[in-house]
Amino acid sequence: MSLTDPDIASDQESGCLAPRQRYDLLGHEEAEQAFATAWQTGRLHHAWLISGPKGIGKATLAWRMARRVLGAAPDAEYGTLGSSPRDPVCQLLEAMANPDLLLLRRPWDEKRKRWRAEITVDEARKAPSFFEKSAGAGGWRVCIVDSADDMNRNAANALLKTLEEPPKRGILILVSHSPGRLPATIRSRCRKLVLRAPEVDQVTQWLCERNGVAQEASLDQLVAYAGASPGRALTLATGDGASLIRDVDTLVARGKLLSDEEARRIADRVTGKGREDQLAVFYDALARAYQAQARQRALQGQDPKGWIKAWADTAKLVRDAEALYLDPKQTVLQALALSRAAASTS
Repeated sequence: MSLTDPDIASDQESGCLAPRQRYDLLGHEEAEQAFATAWQTGRLHHAWLISGPKGIGKATLAWRMARRVLGAAPDAEYGTLGSSPRDPVCQLLEAMANPDLLLLRRPWDEKRKRWRAEITVDEARKAPSFFEKSAGAGGWRVCIVDSADDMNRNAANALLKTLEEPPKRGILILVSHSPGRLPATIRSRCRKLVLRAPEVDQVTQWLCERNGVAQEASLDQLVAYAGASPGRALTLATGDGASLIRDVDTLVARGKLLSDEEARRIADRVTGKGREDQLAVFYDALARAYQAQARQRALQGQDPKGWIKAWADTAKLVRDAEALYLDPKQTVLQALALSRAAASTS
């Protein structure tokens, strides 16, 4: 399956379970306890903003919160907000069959056979009508927005209307990788839960014990590369991430000597159906390699501007490619051409 198949949702990382299917959460006990206390004392805020690096468990936390509000029985074996996968409420939520849960995410574009680049206003407008309906036996309704960063301006304005008029016995849970990009009017109406990365050794242990990843000498290094983000580390560890990162570093280090054949070879490797996870790793590794080159030049008293420009131009190229549906292979080749150009000016 590929990230451009509707079987892998726009809120799901390749190689990882969908957030609604994940019942363990590494770290974030303080955030869980804050929500649990609000729920137990009857002081539940109507909107919550969960922020932190991508892959750190924000969406997993959102679904744990939703399960508790919608009536899943607590199970201490799974943590503060934990519930058993065997619980009927959890099973309904996994199947996306609970009418009291609305998930807003980037919609599927049937014409282009891929997920759209943003959450549209039509999606956001589902929230008001959802909260107007009568809730089920538990009396509560939950809307998860994953991620809120994906909302375009009109969608954000549409959701703001719901935030301004809090629904009775209803909550909104917004997941955000970059909360600074959200309108201040949205941020100010939410109670904030800021998640931070756990320790590298915690993530390594989690990968081995909970996800069947083999313990290798390079695993700690891979986790550190992922910023100790469990989701990102799992994607790298279960795919060809470590090898791809090394190969990108090698290609960038070749500078002007990078051949067209080498560029085409890696472009073929990271593009095509089912390789979207590889493409994301490639661009992340490329950005880090450009930053490393710039840092090395500066430390040596040389001008780093060429590599800084390559880093900035590549970031723009990736954004444009996603927004305009540009050919992935040609975009990779253009990004690698920026590497040669930077090396030529150094």
